[in-house]
Parts: sequence; C-alpha cells; structure tokens
Amino acid sequence: MPHIVNSQQEKAWNGPEGAHWARHQDRWNAVNEGFDAPLLDAAAIASAHRVLDLGCGSGQTTRLAALRAPGGGALGLDLSGPMLAEARARARREGVANVTFVQGDAQVHPFEPGAFDTAISRYGVMFFADPLAAFRNIGRALRPGGRLAFVCPADVSLSGGAAALASLADVLPLGGFGAPGLPGMFSLADPDRVRAVLTAAGFTKVAAGRVRAYETWGHGAEDAAEFMLGTGPGRHLMAQVGAAQQDRARRALTDRLRAHEADDGTVRLPGTSWLVTAERPADAR
Repeated sequence: MPHIVNSQQEKAWNGPEGAHWARHQDRWNAVNEGFDAPLLDAAAIASAHRVLDLGCGSGQTTRLAALRAPGGGALGLDLSGPMLAEARARARREGVANVTFVQGDAQVHPFEPGAFDTAISRYGVMFFADPLAAFRNIGRALRPGGRLAFVCPADVSLSGGAAALASLADVLPLGGFGAPGLPGMFSLADPDRVRAVLTAAGFTKVAAGRVRAYETWGHGAEDAAEFMLGTGPGRHLMAQVGAAQQDRARRALTDRLRAHEADDGTVRLPGTSWLVTAERPADAR
C-alpha cells in the first residue's frame, strides 16, 4: 500500500466521492474540459518531456499530456483507487501507451529526484492537507528548470457550478462553503497565498492569471440540478436540512439553471479559475 498522510482526503476519494467521480467521469470532464487546452499550453510540454499529472483522477489530462509528449510520457498520481482504475481502462481503450497511473499522496510520494520536466494539475492541488510539503516534494520531482502549471478555482462567485450552489444561501446553510484558504476546493482561491506557498516551496517565476471557460453541467435544468446536488458539496449541503428544504433547494437551483439552457437544452455556466505557472530554479540541487 502507498504511504498516505492526507488521510481525510484519502478516505473521501476512496469512498463515495471517488466512486461518484469514477462513475460520472464523462460528465465531470464535460464540466472541466474547457480548461484543458489553456493548462496544457501553459505547461509548454515538448515532444520528449516526462510529465507528472497531480490529482489526475480518471486521467483525461494525463492522456492529453502524453499525446503532446510522444517521445516521452506522462505519469498520473492520485489518491483514488476507483478513479485510477477508470484511468487505466480509458488509456487502454484509447491506445495511449505512454502513460502510467500510480496511487499515492503527492505530499510524501517517493518521486525519483528530477524525474520530470513538467508537472500539471487540473483541480487536483487544492486538496493537499499540507500544501507547502506537497509543493516542496513536487519541486524535488522536477528537473532543474522544470515547469509547474495548474488550474484551481478562483472566487466562488466566479466558479460556475459552485456559484450556482452558493446562490442557495437562503435555502441551505452554506457555512464556510467557498471561503478562501479553508481546506478543500477553494483552499488556493487567494492568489497571494498561492504565490507565498510556491515561493516558500522553492519555486520561482510564479504567476497567476485568470482563465475563463464554459462548464457543461447537463442536458436540461432538472438534469443539471440533480447532478450538482449529487456532488460532494451538494450532498453535504443537502444533508444539513430536511426533505422540505431539500425540495426547495432543488426547485430554486433548477430555476436558476433554466437561464443557462442553450437551444439544444445543454446547461453551460461560465467559470473562472486561476491558471498558475512556476519553475524550479535552473540552479536547483
């Protein structure tokens, strides 16, 4: 078994949350895939590069990175056994041979020093229990001059589906949902914190800019609302109230999403994330 210190997230991603993502990976990819090209472009992956994909989930970005590095390859690391099983199956079906998937914790995984030219992540780095330890470990895995690129949510009000859930404040007890800096989805929503953590971890040339894309949440407002409320945050919020309040929340969210139905019924929400890049110093030892 891999050495895991991020035990709370390991439990979630090998439990209901991981099973949900593995079961609905096509839908989650539809939500997030608008950020794939900006992420991979920012990573500047060359043909012979060795790429590390952090929090790779079911491996879409790992496979896309591998296709950009036909003379190299990509390794996807994730805590979730169920999602990694899907990632391996997808790679086999798609014939992407230069990928490997490993279950592990980025904070402590024994990467070979300097083994990778580039590290990427699409919404995987916000869940580190100790982000400083994780990014230090990731930095050691990069060669001197190696590049880090990731996307993570910006403010909840700009974050598509999360903003839709946050609009239910008069129906559901949101608590600290969406608060920057708290462990979870919005832990890196403050770019000043991102810069401070990466700098302390030894990275240089840290830059954070906003990138905008549409998130596709489903076909029809009812379908999209059910899917949102079935996500981890949605389930958590709904569990705080009784059946009558749950029905109110479902109706309110459905009504909100109707305004985002396209002519073909597709529900698409604009989302804004941070696109962060940094480098391991060329003279690093």
